[in-house]
Amino acid sequence: MFRGKKYQDSVKLIDKTKQYDVPEALDLAVKTAKAKFDETVELHVKLGVDSRHADQQVRGAIVLPHGTGKTARVLVFAKGPKAEEAQAAGADYVGEMELVSKIQNENWFDFDVVVATPDMMGVVGRLGKVLGPKGLMPSPKAGTVTMDVTKAVNEIKAGKIEYRLDKTNIIHCPIGKVSFGAEKLTENFNALMGAVIKAKPSAAKGQYLRSVVVSSTMGPGIKVNSAKISG
Repeated sequence: MFRGKKYQDSVKLIDKTKQYDVPEALDLAVKTAKAKFDETVELHVKLGVDSRHADQQVRGAIVLPHGTGKTARVLVFAKGPKAEEAQAAGADYVGEMELVSKIQNENWFDFDVVVATPDMMGVVGRLGKVLGPKGLMPSPKAGTVTMDVTKAVNEIKAGKIEYRLDKTNIIHCPIGKVSFGAEKLTENFNALMGAVIKAKPSAAKGQYLRSVVVSSTMGPGIKVNSAKISG
């Protein structure tokens, strides 16, 4: 795969054989971000669990101390007073069946997070096949199936992110923008890793944190010393 000169220059700053302490790794992530836009810094955590087993799932949500640098677009499935409440809280889209039809018929996905009141889950369930693979299906664990739509919308707008395992037992999450600087990124990193460590399933055996890598959108991966990370 061809990589540009900026990427090659960035790679030279990193010792591939080394595992860095968190602040140093995030400082490098900032320094190796050479794109003309404000790159997102992402965290990739490989866990020693088997996501095929229900008792080894790792999933949850956390409000990052400094947010993600991006304001999420929130779609709320609610009716009556709850719909009005969602609108008042600043939800970008609020509705019922008409939004289900729009997603099904127009392949419409101009939103980042879906919230639903419990009484709407029968309707939202029809979208399982399209929302599920995109990681957009509301869930009680992530706090996105709730009667408290005001709290849900406020937290998402404040920088709440959901973390969950993919099929290869890796969690991929944004932890902010390069412009945040290493200090704020470190605080976001520590908050997210603390939540992931607390979420360790009792059924998980052996080493839980297999590998921890940070990178900017266009930059190279930087290995983090997982032995020094504590919840």
